Amino acid sequence: MAYPVIATKLYVPRPRRGLVARPRLSELLRRGAESSLTLVSAPAGFGKTTLLAGWLAEVSGEDHCVAWLSLDQADSEPAVFWTYVVTALQTAVPGVGSTALELTGTSPFPTERVLTTVLNELAAAPAAVWLVLDDYHLVDGHDVGEGMAFLLEHLPPHVHVVISTRADPSLPLSRWRVRGELVEIRAAELRFTPEEAAAYLNGAAGLDLAAGDVAALEERTEGWIAALQLAALSLQGRDDVAGFIARFAGNDRYVVDYLVEEVLQHQPEPVRGFLLQSAVLDRLTGPLCDAVTGRDDGGQMLMVLERANLFLVPLDERREWYRYHHLFADVLRARLLSERPEQVPLLHQRASRWFEANNLPAEAIRHTMAAGDFDHAAHLMELAVPTIRRNRQDAMLLGWLRELPDDAVRRSPVLSVFSGFMLMVSGDLDQVGPRLDDAERALAAVPAGEVPPWADTAALQSLPSTIAVYRASLAQARGDVAGTVEHARRALNLARPGDHLGRGAAAGFLGLAAWAKGDVAAALETFTQAVASLHAAGNLVDELSSTVVLADMWLAAGRPGKARRLYRSALQRAEAHGESVARATAELHVGLAEIDCQAGDLGSARRHLDTAAVFAERAPVTESRYRWFVAMALIARAEGAPEKAVNLLDQAETLYQRGFFPDVRPIAAMRARVRIAQGKMPEAEEWARERGVSATDQASYLRESDHLTLVRLLIAQHRTDPGGIAIGPAARLLDRLLVAAGASGRAGSVMEIRMLQALAQDAQGHRTQAREALGRALAEAPEPGDYVRLFLDEGTPMMELLRDATRHGIDGDHARRLLSLGASVQAQSPGPGERPPPSSVVPLSKRELQVLRLLDSELSGPQIAVELFISHNTLRTHTKHIFTKLDVTDRRAAVRRARERGLL
Repeated sequence: MAYPVIATKLYVPRPRRGLVARPRLSELLRRGAESSLTLVSAPAGFGKTTLLAGWLAEVSGEDHCVAWLSLDQADSEPAVFWTYVVTALQTAVPGVGSTALELTGTSPFPTERVLTTVLNELAAAPAAVWLVLDDYHLVDGHDVGEGMAFLLEHLPPHVHVVISTRADPSLPLSRWRVRGELVEIRAAELRFTPEEAAAYLNGAAGLDLAAGDVAALEERTEGWIAALQLAALSLQGRDDVAGFIARFAGNDRYVVDYLVEEVLQHQPEPVRGFLLQSAVLDRLTGPLCDAVTGRDDGGQMLMVLERANLFLVPLDERREWYRYHHLFADVLRARLLSERPEQVPLLHQRASRWFEANNLPAEAIRHTMAAGDFDHAAHLMELAVPTIRRNRQDAMLLGWLRELPDDAVRRSPVLSVFSGFMLMVSGDLDQVGPRLDDAERALAAVPAGEVPPWADTAALQSLPSTIAVYRASLAQARGDVAGTVEHARRALNLARPGDHLGRGAAAGFLGLAAWAKGDVAAALETFTQAVASLHAAGNLVDELSSTVVLADMWLAAGRPGKARRLYRSALQRAEAHGESVARATAELHVGLAEIDCQAGDLGSARRHLDTAAVFAERAPVTESRYRWFVAMALIARAEGAPEKAVNLLDQAETLYQRGFFPDVRPIAAMRARVRIAQGKMPEAEEWARERGVSATDQASYLRESDHLTLVRLLIAQHRTDPGGIAIGPAARLLDRLLVAAGASGRAGSVMEIRMLQALAQDAQGHRTQAREALGRALAEAPEPGDYVRLFLDEGTPMMELLRDATRHGIDGDHARRLLSLGASVQAQSPGPGERPPPSSVVPLSKRELQVLRLLDSELSGPQIAVELFISHNTLRTHTKHIFTKLDVTDRRAAVRRARERGLL
């Protein structure tokens, strides 16, 4: 789809009359034009926009192109934001952006493809290009930040970005600061100096104040430009200047309230009324103001306000669109609520109708909500749902739902269902069912033949199938396999022929139910169809993420080679779509890391996890995020670091939540296996008691991992105390598990079970039977060569059994390879009672550890310095040392690496 663009947001604001010359800031901006990014970051009222507009006018004759974009909250979706950015660049540099704009209708939005196209075209621009993003804090979020980081990392040398914001953006500023690619202008630089305050008050404002009065006023405002402007307005025509200045003190908010009140009291009633009524608007234009105020002089009044310097900022050359200074607007709204509260809902309703008539749904919904007309807001949301889902703007819809009262959500079946989805994603499973019940009751309440009161959209038409899919998902999360199948089949029956997304989801849950029962053959067939349906629906992110599940099923079938090929094919598609599928890309790399680790290629596994970590930092946290820590734990165990492995599994457990996939590999069982290998039997025995697992249990795929862990525990106990621990129950449990796994086509499980049968026989001294069981494990597996850690993690008993097997000619090639790899690992790892080799990692000092712990917090750099009672420069020195010792380049990476090493 093509997003409508408000042209006035692309105009550079005209400089105000009587600007104070500020050569020191102009020099900073000029120097910033030689780097990738200039950041102008300060609270409201510090003149950021005025500074940039004046500087651009000052250098207008030079050889460069300027692309200006004034941002607001409606631009926070990536598709909207980048459409505006590309359009702004196209306005400044003809020929740039046409191809990129054609991609903006793609779903999901291909951020990296769009930016790659734009960057390549900018590289050919004949002159310098400056892209200025004003009020960036209104759009600063994870999704937009990902693209901004990519853009800034790949800018051609003659392209420069200026960001004006009230808060530091979520970008790797420290990295660019270290590289010298960032110029910063903050509140300390933006404050008026005493000389600049005097120039403004006595020059631009024409007050003719004494030097002492200027100094007092400058001191009380601390150079805050907005307060000085308000003070100048209040001082106009006053006789008691010194007395006013003497009383000018106190908290900033109260000062502003007082001064604006003084300004408003001196305005004629028509002007004052217009100011208050139009304050509900973020942007002002004549027709919109007329619609809101009920007058017909909106355009003329805006010109009057501009001439009077009443904090009105023009947004275009034609003087059609304006906005109030943010602080001024805040105070006007406060006065409106105080003086005319009954008018507020009506003004918002009028604004909503104007935006709705002009096809601007986001603004219409915001004003309808502010008016308290929640039923109409729900109706507008229902109309917007199909477009939001098609363009993956879920964050916008969820934000609306959070603001909408609960009873209004319940009255709308579409919104009830998507509210349930929001609860499911957050892990609040108990509240999902009631939301779905609300939706079904609302649908059933409409008599047959009557027109329902809700918006007639594709989302409403497919709602019965969608409800059934979510019920299947809820049953799956609770381990209710039968319920999952029942609801998924119902969803398939209710889905319309062309509803690929609904059909794919339903088929997917049938596949997951089959997997939970251990029927891998049926699971593979059904889930493959589900992935194909997601492909047909064009839902790339879900298709790629589902490939991870499909690969897990192939691993259960004993086909790691097939799983690896699936991962690599999906990864090629993901890399072609760049940042728009970052979440799925991270999941694919983690899956490949697990396969590589099992195959014994720890270097490749670690590289995949490093890559996944980079993508995961730029993507929303998903229920599969915990798998990164699981994979890191597998590597740590393989490298002979069991405590590190346990620590990583603990972190994985904190991230894990019941969700859409069966828990066939419980983290607690993985941790117990590490403890068994360490010989820490009490901890493993405690795990068995907590899980309630017994050797007399019936075979069940969902408990297979627990049962195989229990068998390892019983074998280890028998080796320690042959007379006290009977191993017969473990052997009989393995027999039951083998029958179940063989009947369900789980060749991967069959190999592991036969391997444990070999170890159980060996523990009893039955070497011939052990050798035969091991031979069957290696001979019957479809792809035994990809299983390395399965054997090596069993330690010395398995190594001795493998040596015996090779002497008797049992699967010599793979057995010899395992022996070779095992000997290499043992040579690098300390034996029992030995000290590990000295680490090559340089340890952190006590102060550096203190800094590191605070880096793992929400505190900014200056706040950390205050906390530690050190200067900011000293903090930077400590931080640089930490980065060097941890071999990282930014704060997030330092925290991640520290967690890996157990420092946090």
